[in-house]
Amino acid sequence: MGQALFIVTIAFILTNLFYFFRNKTYKKGYFSTALFLNLFFVLTGILIGFAILYYLLSLNRVILVTSLSSREPFDPDFLDLLYFSGVTILSVGYGDMLPVGIARFFALIESGVGVLLPTAYFIKALDSSRGNDE
Repeated sequence: MGQALFIVTIAFILTNLFYFFRNKTYKKGYFSTALFLNLFFVLTGILIGFAILYYLLSLNRVILVTSLSSREPFDPDFLDLLYFSGVTILSVGYGDMLPVGIARFFALIESGVGVLLPTAYFIKALDSSRGNDE
């Protein structure tokens, strides 16, 4: 039963995404498929790049802890670092892994990129749509 609900839920999400991209009413708005895909791939590349950076940093020292009070080291593998990079760039920040040392600096930069880059793309989309109206 649980597996069937899981499959139905995934199908529901995919159907909604398909509908969104096939529905032509968004063309009257400011949405640009090319800009969206460009942003998606750039953010994915940056996410993977930071995950590799965190991995390289973790080879020499502890860069993640489970909490600041206990400072218990978190021994991550690459998938954990990919997850940490994802929640950092998307500014989700669940708090299950906390950066320490130099990783705090890089997490701050990644978080800033995760906020500013979509903003820049949004402004670009608005600017290009205004240019088409004139």
